[in-house]
Amino acid sequence: MKNLYAVAFLFLIGINMKAQESDFPKNEAKLNIANTIAIASVEVGYERFIGFNQSVDVEFLINDRINYHSEKGSRKFNTNSIKLGYNYYFGKENAGSGIYANPFVKYRFGDFEQEVNNVMVETDMNAFMVGLGAGYKWNFGDKFVLGPYVSIARNFSDEVKERFSAIEFHGGFSVGYRF
Repeated sequence: MKNLYAVAFLFLIGINMKAQESDFPKNEAKLNIANTIAIASVEVGYERFIGFNQSVDVEFLINDRINYHSEKGSRKFNTNSIKLGYNYYFGKENAGSGIYANPFVKYRFGDFEQEVNNVMVETDMNAFMVGLGAGYKWNFGDKFVLGPYVSIARNFSDEVKERFSAIEFHGGFSVGYRF
């Protein structure tokens, strides 16, 4: 009989721990406010928590610029991207807070135009990328989140590599709301 009580007690503790683990907002909408201000790139995202310290996210990048190249002179980016990533948070206090790692895949589509010797030259910017990011998130009352992040990715488009670089750097400061 004592064994039955012990098993029931452990079962109830397990249910209670699972309930505490799942008692936090599972969704986050976010915006990279730094790049919106600095380079007029709109980056919006959605993050879905699949555990206390894990989530998957999708981001849409409108006017995505490779390695922060400017549009000075006659250069113009007509590029957008979609990014799918996995986040692992190392923080222990709040769900989805502290330092995190973010492996991801990204697909950019569009073109780049530049005038060279009075002739408009167009580069096809369609590219598949694989990368790794890292950042830090402050979680305020399981509602608002803020934090900087950086990433590096490998570009697999020969045309883009000829005009720009095979390695791409990205970063920003994210502002989000959890629900």
